[in-house]
Amino acid sequence: MKKYIVFASALIAVAAVAITGCRKIETDGEKEIVIITQPGSGGTTGQTITLQGRINADTILRKENTYILKGLVYMVGNHTMTIQPGTVIKGAFSGSDVAALTITRGSKIVARGSATEPIVFTTSSPNPQSGDWGGIIICGKAGINASFNGVQGLYQVEGGVDNANGDGLAGSGDAVAPTPVDTDSSGVLSYVRIEYAGYAFQPDKEINSLTLAAVGSKTVIDHVETLYAKDDAFEWFGGSVNCKYLIAAKTQDDDFDTDNGYNGKVQFGLVIRDSVIADISTSEAFESDNNASGTTATPQTSAVFCNITAIGPRATLNNVGSTLFRAGAQIRRNSTISILNSVIMGWPQGVLIDASTGTPTDNNITSNNLRIKYTTLAGNTVNVKYTASSSAPTGATDASITAWFTDPANGNTILTNCSDAKLIQPFNYAAVDPTPFAGSNGYAPIVSGANFTDSKVTDPFFTVVTYRGAIAPAGPESTWWKGWTKF
Repeated sequence: MKKYIVFASALIAVAAVAITGCRKIETDGEKEIVIITQPGSGGTTGQTITLQGRINADTILRKENTYILKGLVYMVGNHTMTIQPGTVIKGAFSGSDVAALTITRGSKIVARGSATEPIVFTTSSPNPQSGDWGGIIICGKAGINASFNGVQGLYQVEGGVDNANGDGLAGSGDAVAPTPVDTDSSGVLSYVRIEYAGYAFQPDKEINSLTLAAVGSKTVIDHVETLYAKDDAFEWFGGSVNCKYLIAAKTQDDDFDTDNGYNGKVQFGLVIRDSVIADISTSEAFESDNNASGTTATPQTSAVFCNITAIGPRATLNNVGSTLFRAGAQIRRNSTISILNSVIMGWPQGVLIDASTGTPTDNNITSNNLRIKYTTLAGNTVNVKYTASSSAPTGATDASITAWFTDPANGNTILTNCSDAKLIQPFNYAAVDPTPFAGSNGYAPIVSGANFTDSKVTDPFFTVVTYRGAIAPAGPESTWWKGWTKF
């Protein structure tokens, strides 16, 4: 394939806009043309620029312009896409020709916004709807317990984004990444909002708002919000990337989905559900698998979530909303994720330990690899539920799993009603406020009650706080979710 890279000066850029109204990155079978405003050239502003095909050069997206993703767009060739604070990127609304951005292995995205100038990925449709475009896929070289075409450690990202160039592959075991690189960096996402994304290529093979596939630990992910995700808000397939300050608002399917050996750490995560928005596959705040068959494949899914506030669809025990909601946390298929210092409220089931598929998940409780500690359940219709294995029953029951959860050594708390958690306005969809009441109005297990002595959360990554959930009752940590977000 011939490749042409054109660095457009300000004069050329003006001419292009005057003639066509936009500048394009185009790809066909013979050539690849990348047009970039040359740094320092004093380029023009206010352009609409279409990004299309494979981008094989370091590229800067500037906040003065509007960018349109047309079809499946790939950052390739170990190059970096740098996005300035305040930039808006729109996925083209074009029916079956879904728009999505994939950062391929070795390439990077550096999207470092700010609280006052977030970077926004949204739809180009004048009437925004959930699922208007695909989302962002980041492919790294870290470990994953999957295989592709007989190559162990290599993963083909779901959603139909792979192509003849292998741009939708993640992990290792091939020429691109002979061995896993758990410390791999795919760049930075900071103060980024992803709106109206998600696309069902096939049942159970969807593009999520943000897909992190075998992404390494030197990648920086913080202050990222998804809004109206058509499928999952955040899904991790393997990898070791750590994340802080994540928000999933009005997701259709799952908010935090972990698969195929994801072993990173996540702290400060906020889930806000809408009672009428749920998925036919049933919806959860947490859904976690070791893999689709629940085998003992390694690396085993062992992510640690800390300081999560997962607000479900039911403001009171009498509310129902969509019957497609299932649980605040469904841990299944031999996963060993852990949840600490968190709040799960307003769900049909608070915690569901599902051993129905593969190696029984409750074995990981017995081995102390799966932990839920210093966590408050509030206003859930059923607080703790167990689904037994039909092929390899362990003898566990609802009662025994409840006894594990309520063991004083685990420091968990169960509150009858959501109102007992005393958050300000967790179910006011017009003006949501998940902040706990401070001072004499506070409830000690929420405002205090956090504990960082467990070995799962002694890593320096974790910020030690006194409160459970994502939001502090007062001070700077009570406002991190405001300003750059949209609900």
